[in-house]
Amino acid sequence: MRTSLLACLAVLGFSSAAAMAQTPAPTHVTHKTQSMPAPTVALTPPMGWNSWNYFAGKVTDKDIRDSADQIVASGMKDAGYIYVNIDDTWEGKRDENGVLHTNEKFPDMKALADYVHSKGLKIGIYSGPGTKTCAGYEGSLGHEEQDAKMYAEWGIDYLKYDLCSFIPDVMHKQAPNDEAAQMRLMHAAYEKMGKALKATGRPIVFSLCQYGWDSPWEWAPALGGNSWRTTGDIEAKWDSMYTILSQQAGLEKYAGPGHWNDPDMLEVGNGKLSLAENRTHFTMWAMLSAPLLAGNDLPHMKPEIKDILTNKEVIALDQDKLGRQASRVYSDGEVDVWLKHLSGGAGAIAILNAGSDRVSTHPFHLSLTRLGLHGPMHAKNLWTGEDVEIRDDMPIEIKSHDVLLLKVAAAK
Repeated sequence: MRTSLLACLAVLGFSSAAAMAQTPAPTHVTHKTQSMPAPTVALTPPMGWNSWNYFAGKVTDKDIRDSADQIVASGMKDAGYIYVNIDDTWEGKRDENGVLHTNEKFPDMKALADYVHSKGLKIGIYSGPGTKTCAGYEGSLGHEEQDAKMYAEWGIDYLKYDLCSFIPDVMHKQAPNDEAAQMRLMHAAYEKMGKALKATGRPIVFSLCQYGWDSPWEWAPALGGNSWRTTGDIEAKWDSMYTILSQQAGLEKYAGPGHWNDPDMLEVGNGKLSLAENRTHFTMWAMLSAPLLAGNDLPHMKPEIKDILTNKEVIALDQDKLGRQASRVYSDGEVDVWLKHLSGGAGAIAILNAGSDRVSTHPFHLSLTRLGLHGPMHAKNLWTGEDVEIRDDMPIEIKSHDVLLLKVAAAK
């Protein structure tokens, strides 16, 4: 069942049929390629935790301190989760000099950053290019350099920059009925903050949150972007996760060290996702070389959720130094087969069943031929730790919304 399927997946990753995935990923594909800055941060996809999915607008200084403590105590730090990111609603008002102050929930941001750093972690913050953030707090429009300098002085390591009010405030107001002009205004806004962050001299991850508008994978790296959202917001529902995953197919050539496609934050442990759905979600985000930003209730994390989030062999796929995003090699009915090339010639294969259970009466048959492979081959199931053997046309039983994940050392 799962063992057989996982083995098949691992084999897939090294075939000549997947030669398209072996072509080095370009660092940028537009006319701005030569001007793209050499990355100094996010050489592997950022890993951490973001406050929004659990706390939303209720997040406080204490919540962030407690979350940093929990990341260390739970073993998540040891697994690679480094960033503790404050999302929206930390902002207060600007004074007569335009300086943005925090609100009563965050009395001393510098002290908070120092506390997070004392745990061996990094801290992130949130803003947007409009007059207001998504939750209606102060945005950075007209204060980009001032805000970036303030972030650096506080010791901020990561900025999520959310489009929100910039759409009506600037794009619609300055370029009504001209979508191309609106997109140019958006580019300029992100470029302005990118330059402001760079001017501080502090390494700060720049995460563009503009929902995949105007294909940011083609222009965001040249503006200093380290990651960019490729779609709308994720929800803790299977349909949301699978739809977003499917939209990543074809974007693999744009990802690489310092610049990553971002299918949005992890919902592992949230909502009513089944254990299989949580496992599939985490597997596929790792296969995508996506930023792994958890957003669950850390103090009350169930052991099975912790086991998913801290599976070091799955995390290693995401953090592989080659930085190659997986490709969807083929689909057969409601079963998708994805391949990810890894450093040193290794590879990983994920077989995902988006439909109903596939059992012995009509199991899924993995075609090594379609993958350009020849069996039998040895692989490792990264969720069970089992060593398995795969062969051409082998039957695989796989439960609904579950995934089998294999790693192979090298192709024969």
